[in-house]
Amino acid sequence: MAAMMLCTCSGDQSKFEEMPRSPESLATRDFSASASCSRTGNRETTPDDSQVNEVESDLRETLSLNYEEARALLGRLEYQRGNFDAALQVLQGIDIRSLKPRMTTAITESAKPRVSPRSSRRKTSQVNGMVVHMSMHSVSLLLEAILLKAKSLESLGRVTDAAEECRTIIDIVESAWPSGVPEGTSEESKLIDMFHSALEYLPNLWMRSGCFEEAIIAYRRALGRPWNLDSQRSANLQKDLAVTLLYCGIEEKSTQEFNQQQNMITPENNLEEAISLLFVLIRKLAFQQIKWDPDLVNHLTYALSLSGHYEVLARHLEMLLPGTYSRSERWYILALCYSAAGMDDSALNIIRNGFRVLQRKGKPHIPSLLLGAKLCCKNPKHASEGIEFANKAMKSFTSHDLHFISVVNHFLGVCYGPFARSSTCDSEKMRLQDDALRLLQDAASLAKYSPEILYSLAWENAMQRKLNAAIESATECLELVAGSSVSTWKLLILVLSAQQNLQEAEALADLALDEAEEEEQMGILRLKAQIQASRGQFKSAVESLRSLLAIIQAKKEVWKSTPYDKVKSLHKLEMEAWLDLASIYTKLESWHDSNICLDKAESINSFSSKCWHVKGLILEAQSLHQEALAAFSFSLSINPDYVPSMVCMAGILRNIGGKSLPIARTFLRNAIRLEPTNHKAWLGLGLVSKSEGLLLEAADCFKAAYELRELSPIQDFSEQLPILLQ
Repeated sequence: MAAMMLCTCSGDQSKFEEMPRSPESLATRDFSASASCSRTGNRETTPDDSQVNEVESDLRETLSLNYEEARALLGRLEYQRGNFDAALQVLQGIDIRSLKPRMTTAITESAKPRVSPRSSRRKTSQVNGMVVHMSMHSVSLLLEAILLKAKSLESLGRVTDAAEECRTIIDIVESAWPSGVPEGTSEESKLIDMFHSALEYLPNLWMRSGCFEEAIIAYRRALGRPWNLDSQRSANLQKDLAVTLLYCGIEEKSTQEFNQQQNMITPENNLEEAISLLFVLIRKLAFQQIKWDPDLVNHLTYALSLSGHYEVLARHLEMLLPGTYSRSERWYILALCYSAAGMDDSALNIIRNGFRVLQRKGKPHIPSLLLGAKLCCKNPKHASEGIEFANKAMKSFTSHDLHFISVVNHFLGVCYGPFARSSTCDSEKMRLQDDALRLLQDAASLAKYSPEILYSLAWENAMQRKLNAAIESATECLELVAGSSVSTWKLLILVLSAQQNLQEAEALADLALDEAEEEEQMGILRLKAQIQASRGQFKSAVESLRSLLAIIQAKKEVWKSTPYDKVKSLHKLEMEAWLDLASIYTKLESWHDSNICLDKAESINSFSSKCWHVKGLILEAQSLHQEALAAFSFSLSINPDYVPSMVCMAGILRNIGGKSLPIARTFLRNAIRLEPTNHKAWLGLGLVSKSEGLLLEAADCFKAAYELRELSPIQDFSEQLPILLQ
């Protein structure tokens, strides 16, 4: 039937009028692929006489134009009937390539100011005897035919061919309007509707065909010029482009034109571009310019997690209007962001505020309580608060919630350790330390094969100087993670050094360096250098520290793309490496080199207790006791609980003697209260007691110092976190 009607297009019109009106030969009512031309008053799919008359009228009008437009109408009818093969056969007969110039000219002329009919006729040109002018109705009809051809191809499984056809629409309109839709163009025109549909349709086709590069180009093409897309349509395209950039796994550089249109700084990679687009969308959400879409926050969270800019995510979450999240969820997500950014104090403050508010309402938020307990585990000063959070969370679980009970026992065990060591009562201290180990063992038995719990158990055993048990737990943890935990390697090395097995500790450090990636080798290199310095291998220790500083220097070249918390930790590690070098040169009495290394460390952080402490050691080694005393004093003014400076200051005061001895005793007792296992503090207290004539007390202190020295690691266990973070 389609062939019969096409014959009438090229033959006598009277023959067309005599053609029988069969509903089977005509398609359903006249509506466009984008539904912009659909008639709301008639929803039946079977054509009636009025629809047939309408189509016949359109065909009679089209006969005066050309053969291709008749095919466009017939193709639309076949597509609406679901005859995609027939529609494709009809639409393939349209020679779009030859019509492109006329269509482009018509679209261009449509945006120009209207002139009088007489002058318009004078300007109408002809090519090979054919009138070049084409009406916008004809252009819209042909653009619709191309779109329907693409949809027919997609329905037949030829997705790539469909994308090529759809791209033709954008090529035509873009050629006519290279700077975007001209001002004054009606946004309700069928041409604009067809074009917008093609802009949305093309990238989806490329995505379905697996051509991600072409899809990204299509998205940028749709967003790169002012095409008068409404806010929601534009937001949908921006979201789809951001998602594609995040998850497609390829790199495709953006164009300057696209960046200017989106008001973005030129991104260096797909991740930066995706984050910029999501920021734009989050701002639109905040100002209620588009509908609420929770996926936007989820995608932005993932993107910023990859980049490490969690504090930026927190700021944008704070921009969201109240009601987007519940108060408890909002506080919890913000606390997660600040914690991931290394701002644990800020995160803990948010958890505290939320806890107080929800406690008054009697509705605890369990994830927030667990996060608060975990944050307290990382800082021994907050141990009592962590116990409170964990106990509050435990009340919400039943005996069947074994996993959560194991998690809470883990946090309780970690917090009980430092809480016990801060106790002034020896009996209570022993009881709490036993409780800490018992809780961690219960957690390990409930959650079998948990490397996090085994690591914490090893750390607590090490702090209590139960070194064999610590080695057993740490070894089991390494087996579970296949040697991928750098923190566990470092803890195991420290335990071996506490057993005074320095040779085996250095061998283990070499093994850990082979297992770890370059970024994770830095902390192990420092431990290796400290082991070598303890064994008197100063030259090897210096070489190890030089290797460490070389790695850090290489990291500095890419600090622009490094998250803030990692940059902060690298700064700290670099400062400690320079201070270690200064200490080695001090032992070698190379004062010039030690001062150079100290200056390097102070250039990183001049207000560090450790920097001033090392400066005091250098001055004391040169017998400049007053200057050393001032340096130690300044160190304690920065951090009043810095134990090494307390011990050294007490040593100088003991040498001065007289009225300075009670002051020295006070410093040493405070040091022992803060670090009961510090053998230097016990030795200093014994010397002060001996100077004061308290020989029995001095003997007890010397005995404790000797026993603790035999179990002292090269680096204090407290410098390692009690929970496994990697």
